[in-house]
Amino acid sequence: MEEGKILYKELSYKIVGILFEVYNQLGYGFKEKYYEKAVAEYFKKENIKFKEQAPYKIAIKNKVIAMNYIDFIVDSKIVLELKKGCYFSKQNLEQVKQYLQVTNLKLAILANFMPNGVKYIRVLNPNNLQKLNS
Repeated sequence: MEEGKILYKELSYKIVGILFEVYNQLGYGFKEKYYEKAVAEYFKKENIKFKEQAPYKIAIKNKVIAMNYIDFIVDSKIVLELKKGCYFSKQNLEQVKQYLQVTNLKLAILANFMPNGVKYIRVLNPNNLQKLNS
């Protein structure tokens, strides 16, 4: 990947803008599910394609042992995971990396609704880094 090139730049900026709009409207203190509902409303308003609470199976030897759900898959390109709290935990980061692995998508945005605003980090799928660089 070229130095300084941002993956899905335009879509990422739209998503981040929506996160800030939601925070400006709701502020801090709501449950994650209410932030999710608000983000979904903005996606609809902006005509951004998304899947909310997208299910995926965890299986071994072709036997499903569990189901899990990703907050959002945006335009079949970006995993968006929303959290509420004061810091990014290692557990949340690992969760997002797992989502990238099971979806085989290249980019995730992990967003935290904090008392002083929205903070976010972009996470690249380590399995796709070679593909991005070639």
